[in-house]
Amino acid sequence: MEPTHELFLSIVLVAKNQAQQLERFLTQAAEVAAQCAAEYEIIIVDNCSTDDSIALLQSFCGEQGIANLQVYCLAKTVERDVAAWAGVESALGDYVAVMDPTEHDIRALPQMLEVCIERADVVFGVNKNSSSEPFWYRLVYGWFSVAVQRWLKINVEQDIGFFRILSRRIISYVTQQKPTGLAYRWLPAATGLRKATVTYDGFVQPPERRIFNDIERGIRLLVSGSVGPMRAVTLLSLFGAMMNLLYAFYVVCVAIFKENVEPGWITLSLQLSGMFFLFSLVFLMIGEYILHMSKLAANIPSYYIFEEFTSAVISRRQRLNVDVSVAQDTSGIINDPPTANKGREP
Repeated sequence: MEPTHELFLSIVLVAKNQAQQLERFLTQAAEVAAQCAAEYEIIIVDNCSTDDSIALLQSFCGEQGIANLQVYCLAKTVERDVAAWAGVESALGDYVAVMDPTEHDIRALPQMLEVCIERADVVFGVNKNSSSEPFWYRLVYGWFSVAVQRWLKINVEQDIGFFRILSRRIISYVTQQKPTGLAYRWLPAATGLRKATVTYDGFVQPPERRIFNDIERGIRLLVSGSVGPMRAVTLLSLFGAMMNLLYAFYVVCVAIFKENVEPGWITLSLQLSGMFFLFSLVFLMIGEYILHMSKLAANIPSYYIFEEFTSAVISRRQRLNVDVSVAQDTSGIINDPPTANKGREP
């Protein structure tokens, strides 16, 4: 069967302790890749498995194993996004697909690749059949979605899914960000580059939920992707300072216009309001300083040119510092310019 596209496709799989299913995962990935692309590679990142996964993967790399397979075994367990970036960073393909084979259906990959080639730089795969979650988890997830939409301008349901296809152009952009492991999760959806979402009808494998790990990852995502949380802290500090000033003004008014006041109340209230006013100002200045330092330390390029076009007709050659006497022949070789010795006898 002829491949659908004449391109180089990389498929990155992230797995941990899946020794019993690795062969099935890799066989399916090889079949889909051969169907989609003329050239392909399969990269599997083992996230520090404790079963027989590493020995099994090593056997798959033998002469009788799976073709075009590259294995990376991490020395310690890291976040799934960081593990995925380890594979993406090593991928050589024109397009790179990333997925967790235990949660995502690789049969949706051909459709996602078509969309990515036609009109997008990053395509996210979203399963129509979502797994059921407890009420408390959905409640916390809803709050998190609102915060991400407010500060990162990203739709959590569609724009930061783990199952995705990236073009080489957007990978080059993410590579310029520091730290790339954290930026990889949310940055493709926030760059302004072309993005799309493909919904598919696949199996549902309920992921293992650890509420504290998920909360920690969500907070890190918000903090690494936006200054919104720290800006909220500075605004809260400013609000506290203003409220303490108003309270101090209220205490002064009571002291002036009210006769029967409890002895010591005015002095104590002014002391407390003044102290908390100073504390709020200190927190405000510290927050602004942290914001400034985080911008300096982010090391994010001011701009990134992802496409460039030049007119085929250039009428300003004299301003381009180009010697018009240097011409290029049809073979692509630059002719030597005329010299003073031209035409003389050697």
